[in-house]
Amino acid sequence: MAPRTLPLLLMALAAVPCAAQTTPLEYDVVIRDGRVLDGAGNPWIAADVAIRSGRIVKIGRITGSGRREIDASGRYVSPGFIDMMDQSGSVLRLNGLAENKLRMGVTSAIGGEGGTPVEVDGIDAYFRQLEEQGISMNFGTYFSERQARVAVLGSSARAPTADELARMRDIMAAAMRQGVMGMTTALIYPPGSFASTDELVEVARAAAEYGGIYASHIRDEGEGLVGAVREAIEIGERAGMPVEIFHLKGAFQPGWGRVVQEAAVEIEAARARGVDVAADLYPYTAGGTGLEATIPSWVFDGGMDSVRARIARPEVRTQLKEQIESGYEGWWNIVEAAGGWSGVVLVNARNPENARFEGKNLTAIGSEWGKSPADAAWDLVAQGEGRVMAIYHMMSEEDVQWALQLPWTSIGSDAGAAVTPGVVDALGLPHPRSYGTFTRVLAHYVRDTGTLRLEEAIRKMTSWPATRMRLERRGVIREGAWADITIFDLDRVQDHATYDDPVLFSDGIDYVLVNGVVVIDQGIHTGARPGHVLYGPGRQGG
Repeated sequence: MAPRTLPLLLMALAAVPCAAQTTPLEYDVVIRDGRVLDGAGNPWIAADVAIRSGRIVKIGRITGSGRREIDASGRYVSPGFIDMMDQSGSVLRLNGLAENKLRMGVTSAIGGEGGTPVEVDGIDAYFRQLEEQGISMNFGTYFSERQARVAVLGSSARAPTADELARMRDIMAAAMRQGVMGMTTALIYPPGSFASTDELVEVARAAAEYGGIYASHIRDEGEGLVGAVREAIEIGERAGMPVEIFHLKGAFQPGWGRVVQEAAVEIEAARARGVDVAADLYPYTAGGTGLEATIPSWVFDGGMDSVRARIARPEVRTQLKEQIESGYEGWWNIVEAAGGWSGVVLVNARNPENARFEGKNLTAIGSEWGKSPADAAWDLVAQGEGRVMAIYHMMSEEDVQWALQLPWTSIGSDAGAAVTPGVVDALGLPHPRSYGTFTRVLAHYVRDTGTLRLEEAIRKMTSWPATRMRLERRGVIREGAWADITIFDLDRVQDHATYDDPVLFSDGIDYVLVNGVVVIDQGIHTGARPGHVLYGPGRQGG
């Protein structure tokens, strides 16, 4: 090569960009032109979001291409919603798609009010089953103190001996080592309600040693709400662990506007002295549970066979009716909370002959049946082939709005995934919260009533629950975070489920990604199952 031409050739080569400069970065997914809400409560920004290998890798102006491109123009791009009080533990083994959850924008759920759907020696295998079969959302669960109690004492109402209490602690510790998130209680339901505060503290200490959380359906959600909140705080404070109060509510008509605010004062006082306590709630004025909750708790000593035997005796029924009027020590009177039997609506009779009463309140059922409402309720319980379910209208809209605005409340549906879409979930409880909780927050409490600013509602459904549950790199749109993302149209988002028709899907949730994989695509479930099991901090050997 002539000496003169060599510099010209080198100059020409230098002017040609290398392959690394000309080939755009390839991403798995790029979400373009959305209004990005980071989940931390900040206003939205206009940005693209790039995802690779399940994680968010870039936010801003993305010049590279994605194998999947999503146009989010005119929509909000939010972290996926986290259901803080889920009931899907048993359902996910049967159907991992959780379509009713995903179509509300939920990407992670924390279950276990009643514990795991298996006993302690089956928890490892249960988690492996979920991972091997595949689930469409991320899922973690608590283990219940009731499970430890029943394993040692059965359905007995008596207190454990020192040796029995030690065995219960060992069971809780074993559950924590397998990856549950902490200890739960459901203290209105026997036999869990038989546990004393001291017993709960001792078993909770076993969970606290592994970094667990104490989460509770507290002992009284009505007139005695403040005392029940104090007990939950005391358990966490003495055991040395965070406290989550499930579905905070003022379920007591004479106390509307008062009891929930008094309970909040207790929580804020505890937080001020360093107790890590917070609460979740669902955005409805009616709760739902078994109709047997109308029976004073002492009747449950010995289990459901004992219950049926006792309520078959006229003299016992007379006593129970008196206790509904006068109250019974240690029992939350849910009939009083609903303002009387007219506020209790049968929704699942578990008996074909009694199905004609579904959708009617107990006062009307009693009149039609020629019985008192109490006798009608307890005959329905006795005749049910399974747990007879009811809706209890017992909260006020004003209290719900007030509680939603507390900075330390998050959202929990108290509902499970459906085994079959459009059919009542495995609990057998038809309640609109199964299909509408999170979209109702956006549609009703953000857009329609202005109860919450959009940024604050998103924080309550994303970064705050992730922080509460110590979920690493979830609940935010941030580089390095897991790509759990919900894309929605605030103008169109709408819950459609009602008490009369509770299994209608919501609208306006256009795309949902779980760990970087599109699960809801233009409102349709793709069948993908990219969800992870969310393990607690005490997990060993995983």
